[in-house]
Amino acid sequence: MKKVLVAGATGYLGKYVTRDFKERGYWVRVLVREKSLNKLEEVGPFLQPPIKDYIDDIFIGEITEPRTLQGLCNDIDIVFSSVGITRQRDKVSFWDVDYRGNKNILELSLNAGVQKFIFVSAFNAHLFSELEIAKAREKFVEDLKNSGIDYAVIRPTGYFSDATEFLNMALSGRVYLIGKGENKINPIHGADLAKVCVDAAEKGEREIAVGGPVIYTYREIAELAFSVIGREPKITSIPVTPLKLLVEMIRPFNKHYYTLAKFFLTAMQNDFVAPQTGSHTLEKYYEEFLRHRRKK
Repeated sequence: MKKVLVAGATGYLGKYVTRDFKERGYWVRVLVREKSLNKLEEVGPFLQPPIKDYIDDIFIGEITEPRTLQGLCNDIDIVFSSVGITRQRDKVSFWDVDYRGNKNILELSLNAGVQKFIFVSAFNAHLFSELEIAKAREKFVEDLKNSGIDYAVIRPTGYFSDATEFLNMALSGRVYLIGKGENKINPIHGADLAKVCVDAAEKGEREIAVGGPVIYTYREIAELAFSVIGREPKITSIPVTPLKLLVEMIRPFNKHYYTLAKFFLTAMQNDFVAPQTGSHTLEKYYEEFLRHRRKK
């Protein structure tokens, strides 16, 4: 039985990956921050499953503190990491977590004789080359490729968790689009993406671009959100130029939020369409999300 370490197990993708590895017959260790232990037993905010019953070993450590990670990769055959930050916490930066944190795990993997390292980055990363979030993750990708370990880099277009924001805006009464919303994307459900990630552990592909089964324009996603909740669409298009100026105004005061705002601004001005895979549609996810919300 092969043994796998999942770093980022309490995140949107990590929960599905943990479950999928276990269901495929792997022995599973997860890396978890002590303050996040309870998340293993909970349904996630985007309907990720509880995963405590899919875990063989829990390793408590801080990805940014190497002294807490000693022994993390001992006896492990495959490492999977989707670790990264999307909001400011503990005053750490993208370079602290997305780069150095993953680099800490890579160095432990090399020292422990791990066979393969699977890492999740971004589709069309070149479009974000000026942003710290992309620089940090792609610098790690570069180091991973040069490390000598077998590897796979997964590049999804976008997650259903991100697309939930359209539904939340619709529930609030209005969806705001950047520009006309004519650019296209095929976001992917965590369960479908997890299958791709676990397949990568067993195959030889090293760069895997992947999207969900349905291609939407951003305007179609907005209209879908209103359709699911049974309301007439109320959609406002925000002109790109003044929004760019507003985002630039954030930069001197909070570089982290500037980076995230610029990331999403760039994403919504470009097409993010990758090879289609999976079976989960955004419509079914929205319906399930609403049912779960109404039960709470």
